[in-house]
Amino acid sequence: MDRSSNNWKQKAKKLKSELYTLYLASKHYKTPWYCKALALLIIAYALSPIDLIPDFIPVLGYLDDVILLPLGIYFTFKWIPQEVIAECREQAKQKIPINTVTKWFIGTLIIIIWLAILVGIVYWLMN
Repeated sequence: MDRSSNNWKQKAKKLKSELYTLYLASKHYKTPWYCKALALLIIAYALSPIDLIPDFIPVLGYLDDVILLPLGIYFTFKWIPQEVIAECREQAKQKIPINTVTKWFIGTLIIIIWLAILVGIVYWLMN
């Protein structure tokens, strides 16, 4: 059992590294605009406390985290030039800067965005 938990930890670490690589690629000047937009959506979804399928639903709750997120990263990487991906992976290996202040800032920003979307939907439905 300890062996499988190490395997999951390695996969989680790789996913985190790939997300950071995707973030770096989204800021790269050679990345097409549509890839930048898709990359930012995937990163926002990964960091968002709100999931497409809620985590409390058995098995299906983790489907988006285990399947949809890696698929989104995979297809976005397919559309980004490979030299950009290689450069960004090298940068990601050197440093993954996520500290507590950054986590709180990103989390707060995502919650504000979701609340704004919710208010917009309620406003639209009321009119």
